[in-house]
Amino acid sequence: MSDAPDPAPDPAPSPSRWPLPAWAVRATAWNLAVIVAVAVLAGLIWMLVKLSAAVIPLLMALLATSLLEPLTRRLTDRIHNRSAAAGLACGVLVAVVGGTVFLVVRAVVDASAGIGRALDRVGQRLGVGSVDDAVSSAAEALKSMGSKTASALAAGVVQGVSTAAQVLTGSVLAVALIFFLLRDGRLFPSLVAGTLPEAPARAAIRMAERAWSALSGFMRGTTIIALIDAVLILVGLLILRVPGATGLAALVFVGAYVPYIGAFLSGTVAVFVALGDQGVGTAIWTLGVILGVQVIEGNFLQPIVQSRTVSLHPAVVMFAVTGGTAIGGIIGALLAVPLTAAAFGMAAEWRVLTRPPEPPDQPGQPDQPAQPGQPGQPGQPDQDPPAVLQ
Repeated sequence: MSDAPDPAPDPAPSPSRWPLPAWAVRATAWNLAVIVAVAVLAGLIWMLVKLSAAVIPLLMALLATSLLEPLTRRLTDRIHNRSAAAGLACGVLVAVVGGTVFLVVRAVVDASAGIGRALDRVGQRLGVGSVDDAVSSAAEALKSMGSKTASALAAGVVQGVSTAAQVLTGSVLAVALIFFLLRDGRLFPSLVAGTLPEAPARAAIRMAERAWSALSGFMRGTTIIALIDAVLILVGLLILRVPGATGLAALVFVGAYVPYIGAFLSGTVAVFVALGDQGVGTAIWTLGVILGVQVIEGNFLQPIVQSRTVSLHPAVVMFAVTGGTAIGGIIGALLAVPLTAAAFGMAAEWRVLTRPPEPPDQPGQPDQPAQPGQPGQPGQPDQDPPAVLQ
């Protein structure tokens, strides 16, 4: 037998070694992170849709509070009572919203007969009959359906009453939430600081402040643009002598809060009112006024106003409006863009919070010599800092 020692076994492979290249590992990790993020987002959206009766009034209250907060601060400085200031601000909001709805409904109702006559003339020119013929045909079709139609109409009435009750309840809840947010919203940082540990509380407060700043800036910018659009269109409609010009301008003001879709719908109503009252020529001029105002908004107002508040890329706005409409209809389209602005603000603050600290200067490294013309160079006095930094 040989006295030679047995060869040493091969060392076990290190568990830290991966059989895949590093880029594949990183790609797999990113894919898993994206899948988890999408799943969490889908679950959150599903929960919000299920709780829409409470979530929608809360979100509407946040939007209104971001607009009314400056007014509440000024009223508080004058009357030295924050509860009374919040109540007055809520009263102003209810008066503005109620007046706007009244003007819009009155303008559309007053012009409905003229719109019907205009559609009759258009239908006769196209050879499709009048509106009365279409209504008569629809009535005959409904009569032929018998009891099924009656039950369907009864169900529709019940559903309409239920929807009206939900709208009324949600409106009352939203006004109450606006009041409490205006009165007690300043207590949010102390509430978070007393609930979470120090570091997470500080990060949550900074992200919430950044989101609130983005939301408020977007709403203020949109309100300014909507007001200018409404005034310009009101002037154009008054020049063209379109009836209900004030209500149509109010409709344009409301529609401006829903990008693209709101402008299209409000402009369509204005064109139909002009068509019904004064004919095709005035309707074409009305369409020209609306398109001209949209050109002014897109090329002048938005770059100037939104650059001072918060700016979103048009592709992001279109994607947000489309997704919000698919999820929540008109209400979803109204809430989508401001919430997207708030999310972008939170993401920007998160990048700041998670940015790695810059490494300190290594000791022993010689200082870089000052370049000619820079402050600190021998023989030249230090220059004053720019005015923007003073």
